Amino acid sequence: MPDTETLLAEVRRRFRSGDGFALATINLDHLVKLRGSAHYRAAYAAQDLIVADGNPVVWLSQISGHAVDLVPGSDLLHPILTVAAEERMPVAFFGSMPAVLDVAATRLAGEIPGLSIVWTGSPPMGFDPTGPEARQALEAMEAAGARLCIVSLSAPRQEMFGAFGRSIAPRVGFCGFGAGLDFVAGRQTRAPRWVRVLAMEWLWRALSAPTRMIPRYLACVAILPSQTVQAIRQRWG
Repeated sequence: MPDTETLLAEVRRRFRSGDGFALATINLDHLVKLRGSAHYRAAYAAQDLIVADGNPVVWLSQISGHAVDLVPGSDLLHPILTVAAEERMPVAFFGSMPAVLDVAATRLAGEIPGLSIVWTGSPPMGFDPTGPEARQALEAMEAAGARLCIVSLSAPRQEMFGAFGRSIAPRVGFCGFGAGLDFVAGRQTRAPRWVRVLAMEWLWRALSAPTRMIPRYLACVAILPSQTVQAIRQRWG
C-alpha cells in the first residue's frame, strides 16, 4: 500500500465485501528476520496488505523508483479502528497482557464513537502462533463476531498469527501493530512527535532499551548496503 489513504480505502472495501485480510508493517528488523527464516517469508507472502513502517524502507522505495509513504503501525491504530466503528465492524484485541488490553479497550472505546470491542485475549508464554492455542483464540474471536483483530505481538509471531488467521477466520482482518496497544495503555512510551518528525525514533528506542535494541539496530544497519544495491537494480531493471 503506497499511503494511508489508499490503505484505509481498501480496508473499508474489504469490510463491506466480507473479505478478511492480513496487514503487515514492514521495517528493517523484519527484513533481517526474513533473510533468516523460510517460515517468516511464507508468513509475509500470505499478507494481503503491507505498508512501510520505517524511514529506511521509505528511502529504499524511493531509490527503487517505487516510492511509498511512511505508514507506522502505531499511527494506523486509531484510523483503522475509526473505519471499523463507522462500518459497524466488531473488533478483537490479541496479544500483550490482559491488563494492557483492558486499559487500551476502555480508552479507545472512549475516544472512538461507535467502537465495539467484543473479544480480547493474551497468549501464554511460549505461544506458538500457528499452534492449537492460536487456533482456539481465532475460533473464539470469530465466534464473538469480530471482523477486525488488532494483533499486539512481536515479529515474527504477529505476522505468522495473521497469516494463520487468514485460513481459520477468513472474514477477519488482522493488523500486526506490535506495541500499538501498549502505547495506548501507557505500558510503553512512544518517542515524542518532534523526535519522529526528525526520523530519530530509532535513537529514542535504542536509548530506552539499549540491551535489546542496539544489537537489533546493528543488524539492521548491516543489511542496508545490500538492500540499497537491490533497490538500485530494481530501478534500472
